[in-house]
Order: sequence, then C-alpha cells, then structure tokens
Amino acid sequence: MPEPQNFKNHGRLDPPYHFFIAIVLLANVIITIVQSFHLWHHRPFMAVWHVVVALALFLLAFKARSYPLAAQDRVIRLEERLRFAALLPADDLAETSKLTLAQIVALRFVSDAELPGVVHRALTENLTPKQIKASIKDWRGDYTRV
Repeated sequence: MPEPQNFKNHGRLDPPYHFFIAIVLLANVIITIVQSFHLWHHRPFMAVWHVVVALALFLLAFKARSYPLAAQDRVIRLEERLRFAALLPADDLAETSKLTLAQIVALRFVSDAELPGVVHRALTENLTPKQIKASIKDWRGDYTRV
C-alpha cells in the first residue's frame, strides 16, 4: 500500500511524461525555432513548417494527457454526486449544483464523516479547491488518478 495521502503529498507527477516527454518536446520547439532562423534565407516555407510541426507535437502531448483527465473528472463528478445523495442533508444536497467541477474534484478527498461539514463550508464560503483540501482533517486517498 502506498504512503497515506494528505494535502502535502496528494499531487502526482508522471516522470516519463513530466521529466522526459514534455522537456524533450519543449526543447524541440526551441531548437527548431533557432534552426529555422538559419534555414529562413534558403527555404522559408520549410522553416515555418518545421516550427509548426514542433508546436503541433508539443500541443499533442498536452492534449493527449488532458483528455483522460477530463474523463476522470466526469467520473469523479458522478461518484461524488452519488456520495452527496447518500450523505448530505436535503438542503445542502439541493445546493450542490452550485459547486464547480474543481470543487467537486477536491471534495473526493473528504472522508464520509467529514463530508457534510466541508460541503456546507464550500457552499457558504465559496472555498477554492485548495482551501477545501487544506481544511480536510480525515483524508480519503485517491491512488488511481493518472
């Protein structure tokens, strides 16, 4: 079992993505721009094309990562709405439609016992996701987020 999650250690980095792919593709954009200045006088179309392709690869890497995260956020929203229905008083349950997706995603870390109080505070004080996570006393880990 991994180390228990808390506010300080819940963020995750994917070393192959964050420390290799992103850095290599960013370096590729920079190197391509520099090389395009040298190529510009001989083949301006190719100079521009190389920069466009380098930027497209860089953007592709980020978009390819954002789609699964968006799908996970939708699943988290559904799971939390089911949990809200089971654990919240009727008046707070009716107000949960005012929560943003980012707030709902942050609420997934709140234990069942603590959920009604934290949701009520999030609604009445319009807490940010960071404030929600910082206020959690009994952390419920999410070890499957990519």
